[in-house]
Amino acid sequence: MTLKLRRGLWLWAGALVLVLMFIMPLSGVTRALATLTTVCLMALAWTRSDRRAAYSTQAFNLDECTALPAASYRRPVVLVCGDGLNGLFGQTPPEALAVRTTSEGCYIRVPNLEHLSTITAGIEMARPDWSGQLAVMLVINPAEHTDPGELAGRVRAGCYQIASLRRRGMTLPLLLVSYLQASQAEGPWFTWHEGQAGPSVRADGTCTGLVDWQRQAADEGLHAERLRSGVQLDNAAGWLINAVLPHFGARQGLPLACAIRLVPALDRCVPNNLWQQWLRDKTALIVEPEAEQGVFLPFPDPLLHLMPTHFRHAPVIRTGIAALWIAALAALVAMTSSAWQNKLLLRQVTDDLRRYNAIAQPDHRDQPEFGLLEEALTVLRRDAIRLDNYYRQGEPLALGMGLYRGEQLRVPLLNTLAHHRQPPAQAKPGSPIRLDSLSLFATGSALLKPDSTKVLIDALVDIKAQPGWLIVITGHTDASGGGEQNLQLSLARAAAVRDWMQRMGNLPDSCFAVQGLGATRPIASNDTETGRTANRRVDIRLVPEEGACTPLTAGARQKTPVALRDIQ
Repeated sequence: MTLKLRRGLWLWAGALVLVLMFIMPLSGVTRALATLTTVCLMALAWTRSDRRAAYSTQAFNLDECTALPAASYRRPVVLVCGDGLNGLFGQTPPEALAVRTTSEGCYIRVPNLEHLSTITAGIEMARPDWSGQLAVMLVINPAEHTDPGELAGRVRAGCYQIASLRRRGMTLPLLLVSYLQASQAEGPWFTWHEGQAGPSVRADGTCTGLVDWQRQAADEGLHAERLRSGVQLDNAAGWLINAVLPHFGARQGLPLACAIRLVPALDRCVPNNLWQQWLRDKTALIVEPEAEQGVFLPFPDPLLHLMPTHFRHAPVIRTGIAALWIAALAALVAMTSSAWQNKLLLRQVTDDLRRYNAIAQPDHRDQPEFGLLEEALTVLRRDAIRLDNYYRQGEPLALGMGLYRGEQLRVPLLNTLAHHRQPPAQAKPGSPIRLDSLSLFATGSALLKPDSTKVLIDALVDIKAQPGWLIVITGHTDASGGGEQNLQLSLARAAAVRDWMQRMGNLPDSCFAVQGLGATRPIASNDTETGRTANRRVDIRLVPEEGACTPLTAGARQKTPVALRDIQ
């Protein structure tokens, strides 16, 4: 994936995360912190992408005379590392890459095994659609080594690099190649795979067994030469099996194929090399091959068809697919959040309805349940306003995504509120209407004065303003005279006021309760004339009582007057 596409993918992912931050029901502080964290992570990813691209570009230093094939190149691309690089690619700067393209594939020189991962990353950056075409060719020439431990270290280093690349998801098949110097070498490729009984001979597009290849010789000289090649091949294969293959770890597995090529000369040979040591130990022969400058080794073109390759889509298509997967993941997160929020909404409204229905309807406002009922009703009204706003203006994104379920509770909630009835209010007795006895009666008399009509009419108007209440009329006297006489006088005066109001207000007897208290409830001192005048009074008090003061209907019996009670 190119740097531009990678940046675009990061921006797309960051934008989707920011959208999720504003869709999900987060608090202001949480949303701000999440947004800041997302921006910081995007900046960090942007910076790391730039550094990785710069490092890969710096490490991917091609030879001035070479260039990579076009991005549309669809043949195997082999990373060649190990021995014999000058013989394969010619004289190049030690740390420079070189590219050789043949009719069967493209070969890229890797000057150092430790740089295999970096160079592979550089190729992926320059040609992102080549990932499925890459393979590794590890060249091990025994004539270039004298120390078995040093060779084992090189093999293990190569295996580690390949394993690290495979952990990144690359298949990266491995081809193990060895070039051996042999006089009058005919030049076919000898290969074998794991589990194969014997080597195969590949030349001119054909593949035959070693025995068949030897029998196909046209004359005795060629037949003898092929027999000698077979002996050398057996020794070379034995050396590879004993000295090289054991160093491949279990995680890397054995190479896809091992190949040996007998060549007339090598570019570099060292005295007392591992090949000479192997032949001396096996045959007691001492062979002194000579190195030749300017020797070109053949590339293993006949073996490239063994490399499993798969051609990936164009980088833009892959990036688009990745963007779609990221969008699908963001949509899944949004839908999961919406489903959860809708579940919480249903649970909340349902619990509020259950709480309201569980509270018994109180009969009076001063009962303990009334406060709980009012609180539950306030919560239901708030829920109704919320659901009604969603119905009129549309539900928020946090509850949307086609998962909104609050509408199924809106109508039952509104019906519950519509059928709610306030409990009957408990009325409290008001202040009594106080009438001066001197303005109503003569001294010692219970007969109403002719001029008392105006005072009584004013009192009757106040009584009529609150119909249905029990009218309690209480007569009071001062302390003059005997106690029994005062009680009788106060009761007679209360009855006189009752009779007038019943007659003039057309009120039934059940609306009234009369009582005389004499001088037992003074409101002032009886030692002064002013106090005695205040104590001579008639009090009219309205008391709420169910069923009191019911108008008479035709044929109905009039209720018995309410018994006299001491109403404080």
